[in-house]
Amino acid sequence: MTGDTYYSIAHESSGTYKEKGSKFLAFAFPVNSVEDVRKKLEIVKKKYHDARHHCYAYMLGRDKKIFRANDDGEPGHSAGDPILGQIRAKNLSDLLIVVVRYFGGTKLGVSGLINAYKTAAAEAIAENKIIEKVVTFNVRIDFDYASLNDIMKIVKVYNLAILEQEFHLQCKLVLSVREKLRDEVLSQLQKSGTVK
Repeated sequence: MTGDTYYSIAHESSGTYKEKGSKFLAFAFPVNSVEDVRKKLEIVKKKYHDARHHCYAYMLGRDKKIFRANDDGEPGHSAGDPILGQIRAKNLSDLLIVVVRYFGGTKLGVSGLINAYKTAAAEAIAENKIIEKVVTFNVRIDFDYASLNDIMKIVKVYNLAILEQEFHLQCKLVLSVREKLRDEVLSQLQKSGTVK
């Protein structure tokens, strides 16, 4: 893993764990913001509205500084923390795991709950594909049409994604640039246009 990459999950996935009649349904979602987390939680709570608990944990960003664990009424640290522990154990970010519990009538005790939530979360991760995400930033460049070939060569050499483009006498491109190539690409682009 280089300095501008981190790991996440490729798609939504699920896992199940059963113990003493209780059923734990785990759902893993790729997310990019706290707003994404809120929307996914709403969907799960609506779909499984009859469940007793909707415990969850999420981690966001390369530096993993944005995270939260929620026990949703289970004894303190018996649900959210074990879920978050699985996210950390796999060194993942930009994901939310929600574990829905249907109570089976027999109490599992705190250690039983920790094991159940941890196992269900691990199952949801195991059913997914781990991907490497690259940290990028967007750069806008304004240039004369005469410089178009030079600019497009840079785009091709560095394999830059074009997010927006306007080609007239005065042209504009918005490019997605990998963080570790930042200085090199900016210096190349500044030779041919005005970088913003």
